[in-house]
Amino acid sequence: MKLSNLVRALICLFFFSISFGTHAFEIQVYALFKDMAIIKVDGVQHKLKTGETTPEGVTLISADSEKAILQVKGKTESYPLGENFSISFAEKPKMEARIWSAGGMYLTNGFINDQVVKFVVDTGASWIAMNRQQADELGIQYLLIGDKAVASTANGHTSVHTVLLKKVRVGDIELHNVQAAVLENSNPKYILLGNSFLDRVDMEREGQMMLLKQNISCWVIHFLTASTWSEKVR
Repeated sequence: MKLSNLVRALICLFFFSISFGTHAFEIQVYALFKDMAIIKVDGVQHKLKTGETTPEGVTLISADSEKAILQVKGKTESYPLGENFSISFAEKPKMEARIWSAGGMYLTNGFINDQVVKFVVDTGASWIAMNRQQADELGIQYLLIGDKAVASTANGHTSVHTVLLKKVRVGDIELHNVQAAVLENSNPKYILLGNSFLDRVDMEREGQMMLLKQNISCWVIHFLTASTWSEKVR
């Protein structure tokens, strides 16, 4: 009996929520002054002025002789003098990849179907693209399972076979069912990390570093598409 997409989503969200790391610490307001407070976080004392933040991420919003208004992990609460508070929160896993520029190219190691490959980020490529030798080394049976097409490249038009990659990973980001093209020649030198992957993540540039991020909603979608793909190939 197959699960509906709604049930899959609920299961996905459940396992994703329990995969968060849970962190807790104790907060005590030790002394109060106008626009200043002395607090203890897990027994470590901090003297804060309005707007200052402890290394643990506790920010003093305001203070008077009766209470301190503290912001802890985005949540603002009032903390009276002398009382102890236990704060718990879930830490979101970081699903990201950091890629540094090398000679004008953003090269990075990654995985296709759990096999190590060398990618070059190419925002001008519609799909992940590789040459036939690279596909053979990865065991991709593009002649058997691929759809034949013609693609436009920097060197003109060439014949390609389009395939669906079961799994692609860069850094901590893992996507399922990613479109790719196998070119019937010796190009490209490195496998192109094209928009069939890049369009499914958030991309930022910080100086010479490119940061790719995967969010929760994408993770849910990828879980569902991976499940659908698994059913099709059974």
